[in-house]
Amino acid sequence: MTRMWNFGIIGCGGIAAFHRDAIREIANARLVCVSSRTEQQAKSFAQASDCEWTTDYHELINRADLDLVCVTTSSGSHFHIGEAVLRAGKNLVMEKPIALQAAQAQKLIDLAEASGLCLSVISQRRFEPPIVHLKQIMLEGKLGKILLIEAGTPYFRTQDYYDSADWRGTHAGDGGAFMNQGIHQIDLLLWLGGPVHSVYGKTATMTHVMEAEDMGVAIVKFASGALGTIMSSTSIRPGFPPFIHIYGERGTVKIQGQSIVHWSVEGAEAPADTEGLQSDGSASPLDISHLYHKMQLEEIVQSLEQNRPMRVTGRDGKQAVELIQGIGASAAAGKEIIL
Repeated sequence: MTRMWNFGIIGCGGIAAFHRDAIREIANARLVCVSSRTEQQAKSFAQASDCEWTTDYHELINRADLDLVCVTTSSGSHFHIGEAVLRAGKNLVMEKPIALQAAQAQKLIDLAEASGLCLSVISQRRFEPPIVHLKQIMLEGKLGKILLIEAGTPYFRTQDYYDSADWRGTHAGDGGAFMNQGIHQIDLLLWLGGPVHSVYGKTATMTHVMEAEDMGVAIVKFASGALGTIMSSTSIRPGFPPFIHIYGERGTVKIQGQSIVHWSVEGAEAPADTEGLQSDGSASPLDISHLYHKMQLEEIVQSLEQNRPMRVTGRDGKQAVELIQGIGASAAAGKEIIL
């Protein structure tokens, strides 16, 4: 008989609903409890989710019936809450980023490994069909030697978005356009291109009143010798789909949003369906589907059941944070940084 996996969610903001809806669609999973510091928010979310609620996340993580905890709070709180979840002996699914500092991410990784617990970071774009297909042909060597990877997040966010919470747009609570919005494309760049050797970055705050950057660009050199470019912004009106472009010796693939817009690969046909979901979050952070959250959470459950590695690990989350920190350090120093 298939066992039931019990989830809890800490944080009842906008992204929490994507986790809840994803859990609902997994046959052998259920949401048993949610937590928010605000009683009304916790109670309202729980009523809509048909589960229990609490304003103390320690009460949630110490429940004996809980298997996995999704942390969907503000980015600056991820490390301390994640540490508490793991110390309570629960498997941890962290919304991006895993933490705001790579050293904090490593502490979570060490704690999870020492405790024999799952630690995964939400990187739902790895589950989108065009990306999966691209990864497969790269593994098969059909693009040949990779020459250049371009990754971009040309998003738009209003000033009201940043004013909606005191932590938004701050270094300590949120990070800027790289850490908050661009991290998904950076994760794909690393997943597809491999480790980065060095980075040169430039950042600016151009159109918002905020502490962190709303515009940034970077040039990276991969350990493989390939080059890469990254751009991330919340100042690009009206907001455009994120993109990943791969240029190899044997061809080129360009993906914008969830659609393949160019495919020319020797000996490899484009997948039949190149049009993905059109909700990409470019103009609004909640204008996305929960489908790929569901696919990732389901894969995590299956990995636990089958005792096999997950597609996205804590180490993956740490690598993205390391690169973003490198971009910031390079921008501050005005020189290339070796990672």
